[in-house]
Amino acid sequence: MNDKKFLDAYFDRIGYKGSRLPSLDLLNNISLAHVRCIPFENLDILLGKDIDISLDAVFEKLIIQRRGGYCFEQNGLLLSVLNKLGFEVTPISARVRLDKPRDFTPPRTHVFLRVELSGNSWLTDVGVGGASLTSAIQLSKNIEQKTNHETRRIVYESNKYFHQILFPNGWIDVCEFTLEEMPEIDRILANWYTSNHPNSHFKDRLIVARAGDDGKRYTLVNREISERDKYGVANKSVINSPKELIKILKEKFNLTFPLDTEFQTPGLLWENNFKD
Repeated sequence: MNDKKFLDAYFDRIGYKGSRLPSLDLLNNISLAHVRCIPFENLDILLGKDIDISLDAVFEKLIIQRRGGYCFEQNGLLLSVLNKLGFEVTPISARVRLDKPRDFTPPRTHVFLRVELSGNSWLTDVGVGGASLTSAIQLSKNIEQKTNHETRRIVYESNKYFHQILFPNGWIDVCEFTLEEMPEIDRILANWYTSNHPNSHFKDRLIVARAGDDGKRYTLVNREISERDKYGVANKSVINSPKELIKILKEKFNLTFPLDTEFQTPGLLWENNFKD
């Protein structure tokens, strides 16, 4: 497939019809549209399927099949898109720190993107679930930066950078990084761990997330659906049956599955909490 057809299909998937000239506006517009239209999800892992992060496989899944994926799929797709558009972009390795204390060392199983524009470095990340960026942030220390959704900042401590998000209870770490590039072979290895290792948190829980309009976020973790407003306040409810889960996946995330689909994860526990 030539670059024009590839980009046409991608922009149709995210509903973008504006200029394609490399600029900060284009980077921001793509980041927002991508996270609104292509949900973050780990459902294939729970269906016992392998996660192939080759570009052909990712294009087929996220664009043709209109599914979602996690960081190696999401940011891998965006990496290719930005390259084809003429951006100077580098994949950067990171450790996700959401809900993790600083004295715990998570695996380096995350990738996001660094983009150079007019002598400045910008970071975008469409693959970190309910904290995915909806506009790029500048690689500048200790500056509060508003995005289309939450306020962010980058802090530098103990020779590490920390991308942080501002919630009602204060600043929360999203991920930790050193600006080391993450080449394809490292992404392949990290993807294997993320999708296959028994200690991977994607093996024991269902996770789906998407950005909405007006600063809203929709996040599904196992049987709990959360709708977070632009102020970071979340309204949560519990899903009571497998059929209701399939309905929520369609209504909130535009993901279509047969009614008899069974996601294999201990996080659902329908046998103890089932209501038809």
